[in-house]
Amino acid sequence: MIVAHILVEKQFWMAQLVRAPTIWFHPKLLPKQPRNRMALNTNNTTASLNNKTNSRKLPILLFDIMDTIVRDPFYHDIPAFFGMSLEELIDLKHPTAWMEFENGVINEEELASKFFKDGRPIDLEGLKNCVRKGYSYIEGVERLLQALKQNNYEMHAFTNYPIWYKIIEDKLKISNYLYWTFCSCIYGKRKPDPDFYLAVVQHLKVDPASCIFIDDRIKNVEAAVRVGITGLHFKNADLLRQELLRLGVDIPIDGDVSEDQLKPAEGQTL
Repeated sequence: MIVAHILVEKQFWMAQLVRAPTIWFHPKLLPKQPRNRMALNTNNTTASLNNKTNSRKLPILLFDIMDTIVRDPFYHDIPAFFGMSLEELIDLKHPTAWMEFENGVINEEELASKFFKDGRPIDLEGLKNCVRKGYSYIEGVERLLQALKQNNYEMHAFTNYPIWYKIIEDKLKISNYLYWTFCSCIYGKRKPDPDFYLAVVQHLKVDPASCIFIDDRIKNVEAAVRVGITGLHFKNADLLRQELLRLGVDIPIDGDVSEDQLKPAEGQTL
C-alpha cells in the first residue's frame, strides 16, 4: 500500500511539471498607467514545443518615422527652400493640404496647387529634391535598429506620412529593418486617431499590450497607451535603448549585423 501510494504521488507531481508555463511580460513604464501584464497560457505543451520555431517573437515594435528614425526636413530644410522662416512657412501654408496629402486624399500635383493658402505656385520637383537631401537617420537610431534586427524582433513603421515615404526608402533602405506597414497615406487615418491604433492591432492580430510604440510626439504616445499599447516617448537613441532594455527587450551590445540580415523584410512591398 505504501509503495502504491508513493507511485501515485510521484505520477501526480510529474504531471504538474509538464504543465505549460505562464509567461509574464514586463509592465508599462509610462507614469500613472496601470501596471498591466499579459499572460500567454498554452494548454497543449506538446503542440507548443513542436511549433516553437514558428512562434512569433514578442513584443512587436511600432516606430514613428519622422524625427524618431528619420530627420524631418520640414523643420530644417523646407523653410530655407522657400526663402522664409519656419514661422512664416507655418503661417502661409494651407492649413489642411499637407494632412490631406498624408492621408492620401490628394496627390502631389494637387498638393503643389494648394501648398500655400494664397495659391502661389511651387516648384514640386525642387521641393522633392529638397526633402530627399534632408532625409537621414537620427543619430544612433540605425545602430539600434540593427541590434533589434539581429535579435529577430518584428518591427513596423507606424507613421503619418504621404507617398513620399518611398523617397525615404529609396535613400535610406529602412526596409532592411522594418516593414512599411502602417502609413497614413495607405490607411487614410492619422495619429492620434484611436481608430488608426485599433486598425494596427487588428492587422497584427495581437493583444495591444504585446506591442511597443515609439514616437517623438507625446500626444501620439498617449493615444497609444489609451488603447492598451505600451508607449515610449522618443528623445534620443541612447534613452530609447535604455527604456527598451527596462521593458525586457533583448538588445545585443554589438549592433552590427551581417549582410544577409540586412535584407528587406520578406514580403516587403512599396
